[in-house]
Amino acid sequence: MPNIPRARAALDETDRAIVRALLANARMANNALAELVGIAPSTCLTRVRALRERGVIRGYHAEVDLPAVGLSLQAMISVRLRAHTQEQNGSFRAAAPDLPGVLAVFHMAGSEDYLLHVAVADPEALRRFVVEYLTTHPAVAQTRTNLVFERIPGATPPI
Repeated sequence: MPNIPRARAALDETDRAIVRALLANARMANNALAELVGIAPSTCLTRVRALRERGVIRGYHAEVDLPAVGLSLQAMISVRLRAHTQEQNGSFRAAAPDLPGVLAVFHMAGSEDYLLHVAVADPEALRRFVVEYLTTHPAVAQTRTNLVFERIPGATPPI
């Protein structure tokens, strides 16, 4: 995929309506999407393809019920690095997304350097994750773990 500048892409109201509809239901059939936004199916298909090519639509995702697959405990783990060198930052940044159970990695500004969203089977698995993967990483100085009681979806972005 080409490197797309992060500046807000110029979208007309039809493009915005398409994106809003796909945010609500990414599996919507093209004919239904076209009808919803008031354009011909062929036009809709062309616009969706153009939105993908421009990097506005980056992918489609399945939302998985984590407890249903045995991952009933979620946590947000903040990580502070020992030093802010390119080597340590690069080392942790390269390793973190591939650690077992990591759902997302956020590079942060402020008192913490990274925030990891993880899902594991139980408290023992969470302890093992922190001890085996985080505290043993040479770049990690400190971690702080917060348990997730419930994920409450946010509003659709103002598109």
